[in-house]
Amino acid sequence: MADLRALFSSNDPIDASEAFTNRQGQWELVATALAEHLRHVTAPGFDPADLEAPRTHLIVFHGVGGVGKSTLMRKLEAALGGGTRPAQWGEPVWDGHRILPVRIDLARSAGTTFEDVVLTIRAALATAVARPLPAFDIALRRYWEAQHPGDPLDAYLERGGLVSRFGKALPQQTQAALSDVAQALLLPGTVGSVVGEVTGALAGALRERRQTVRALAGCARLGPLLETEPGLETLSFYPHLLAWELGRLPDGKKVTPVILLDTFEDTADRHRDLERLLQRLVWLMPNCFFVISGRSRLQWADPALHGQFDHTGPTAWPGLATVPGPVPPPRHSAPGGRQHLIGDLSPEDCDDHLARRLVKDGRPLIGPEVRAVITARSHGLPLHLDLAASRFLEIRRVREPQPADFDHTFPALLARALSDLTADERHVLRSVSLLDAFDLDLATRAAGLTHQAPARRLTERPIVTENPYALWPHHLHGAIRSALTEADDHTEDRWTPADWHQAATRALAALGDQWATTTALTPSRILLVACLRQGLRLARDHRLTDLGWLTEAAFVYTDDSVWEPLTPPTVPPAGARAPEPALDTPADALAELLTAITRRQHEHRRRTADRLTTVLDTGLLPSELTEMALYYRAKAYKDLSQNNAARAGMQQVSETGGRLAPKARRGLANLARLAGDFPTALAAVPALGWKGRHHRVLGDIHWSHADTAQAVAAFEAGRAEAEQHSAVGERAMTQVRLALALSFADPARAGDELALAHQLLNGLDQRSNTLLAQVVALIKDAGTDSVPGRAQHLNTDIEAAGLPFLHRFVELALAFHHAVRSEDQDLAATIDRLRELTATGDFAYFTDIAHYMAALPLPGPSTTRWTKSEDDVRTAWRGLVHARQEHLRTGN
Repeated sequence: MADLRALFSSNDPIDASEAFTNRQGQWELVATALAEHLRHVTAPGFDPADLEAPRTHLIVFHGVGGVGKSTLMRKLEAALGGGTRPAQWGEPVWDGHRILPVRIDLARSAGTTFEDVVLTIRAALATAVARPLPAFDIALRRYWEAQHPGDPLDAYLERGGLVSRFGKALPQQTQAALSDVAQALLLPGTVGSVVGEVTGALAGALRERRQTVRALAGCARLGPLLETEPGLETLSFYPHLLAWELGRLPDGKKVTPVILLDTFEDTADRHRDLERLLQRLVWLMPNCFFVISGRSRLQWADPALHGQFDHTGPTAWPGLATVPGPVPPPRHSAPGGRQHLIGDLSPEDCDDHLARRLVKDGRPLIGPEVRAVITARSHGLPLHLDLAASRFLEIRRVREPQPADFDHTFPALLARALSDLTADERHVLRSVSLLDAFDLDLATRAAGLTHQAPARRLTERPIVTENPYALWPHHLHGAIRSALTEADDHTEDRWTPADWHQAATRALAALGDQWATTTALTPSRILLVACLRQGLRLARDHRLTDLGWLTEAAFVYTDDSVWEPLTPPTVPPAGARAPEPALDTPADALAELLTAITRRQHEHRRRTADRLTTVLDTGLLPSELTEMALYYRAKAYKDLSQNNAARAGMQQVSETGGRLAPKARRGLANLARLAGDFPTALAAVPALGWKGRHHRVLGDIHWSHADTAQAVAAFEAGRAEAEQHSAVGERAMTQVRLALALSFADPARAGDELALAHQLLNGLDQRSNTLLAQVVALIKDAGTDSVPGRAQHLNTDIEAAGLPFLHRFVELALAFHHAVRSEDQDLAATIDRLRELTATGDFAYFTDIAHYMAALPLPGPSTTRWTKSEDDVRTAWRGLVHARQEHLRTGN
């Protein structure tokens, strides 16, 4: 089919044809359902006059406006009628059956009435069957004479285009049916002028069971229908007569109509009158097959509609019923269902559509770069692709279109999305466009409403998709959401900037209330992260100055050292540096603060320190969050071995006495340990408590003294405490250190504990602990040949991560390895590297430990202050070396 708008938009000879993109899945659904229908209607015992059997002779396609439903229906009509069929669709599977496709457009613009639907079906059969269908035809003539006096049926059909579509057979056949009955009843006069007399006489003959009308006597309900006053309500029962006539056609004339009702959403009215008549038509024609397309699911299986329609509920329409169960079904049909959501096109199909949409000299007019931008913006919606094609031709008249010309959405999408929504639904729609996902409560509160009905109705629209397994099950179609938030809104009820700001404020508050309410009952890390992601974006994009619950959520998020990404990282072009974010609101500063803290697992710690310094320099954060920025910058300085700066930052946070003061005191204790001042670190432990991770600090002190038993006891206590507090991040961190303490003394158990550590680290994104676990593996395997090579690769990863303090752990592992193997030269080189790495004084005790392992004297006075005598520490470390040598020698 030619695209006339595109054809008339350019002087160039452009092939502007309708580009149909493969819908093989939908074809297979129709073909399978139709084959099942044919088996059903040809089986012994099938009765087209059965008015009670459940109806399964239909299939429904629903989807957002512009997704390609009407195009699909046209292609189905052509394929079923023996016309052009996409090669991928394959051959039909109903050989031996005559299929008659009849597509009826129910769009308001087409002006199709229920009369037109009935006449279209009968006109199509007139051509295919080529004989009168007297039971229906006589009733139709009676109705027509009563409702359209002075307007001949043939003239009406010609005005409506049915004559040009199906020919003039219908008026001739109805006239023939009337003549045959009049002759059988021996009625005098001109038949055409006595329609009422013929039908009256026929009704009487049927009631009296006269032999002259035995051919029609098998239709038990024909007589009562003829005796009923002919009106629209009566006409809606006449399809029963048509179904009866189809059922008694001889074998050579049998045909199965496939009636395609397109744009079904336009039948909607306040009282659903037209839909009620159409449902009755479908019910009364069980030997026909119906394909219905519209924006929404058919609700005929909903028992709540009882009284509005003749037939409702899942028993009447089993294929239309929602599958019951504890988990609601997704917004696509379950296996065996007859309602199917038409999804968006894949990126490959979008590109194929655009390549074939406009063609010149056999080549695509739209280049691949432009097609890529249009595809990304379309979210797979064919309407967007068609609008982009029109835009392409418009721009091409004055210049060559560029990809940037299509990096936007179209207002027409918005008009299509809003066209059939109520005022309340449009209000909810705009409100939820601010959210990535939502449930009924969130949508209702974001809209500022006190009742959920508009939100519930909106979720039943195809512009809202559903994933029942997600935290929030509903989300807007991507193209519609983009149109709402980016395109110019020219509708009468469009929002002002103040309206959008108020909606963002409501949505942010609703997220916070949902998080707080749920947390009070059952804390959920998943909900916390999801609320933070949406809340940070809302606050940042809409410049909300009151951070509210986001401050508390930020502390809860960072408390457990589990670093799920909160905002997508900026990906710069190859070779370019990511642009610095513009920080001019508290929300900007908070988003950058949490992003910097999270991204430190993937960025060099120098980058982390710089980002946090930038945040602090803005002065936009409230005091509590400023404390957070200072603390994590101090941690970054510690990882960079800038311990003086780290100590100053920790001291500042500790002195504030705020929420992070216990952690800062732990940081100061660790800094004292790193400087070799173990008594000071040990003295700080009693005051740390759980928030200061006292067991972990104590365990680090003990393993540094080669006191494995006490270190293991401390780390096990820390792990248990973390489990009590459901702190999965701290549990994993402590488990790594437990494996570290054991790796020197008990490699077999260390392997088991290390395996658990890896299991606990999985999904936590703790990069430094993941690398430390690899160091533990080196120590566990000390004395084997693979250690030096693995250490070299590990140092490369540590350098890339910007965690230089871990280089010292690698060298300590190598010192242990060389001491075990008595490799004096390699050990000397390792000690030299350790001495260089600890020249600032931090971790200088690692150099002492390396000497102790090999029973070497210290080259000079040590600055390390142990909690035990130096001889005890020396003996303990040397004992671990002897134990490993014995283990390697005996294998025990």
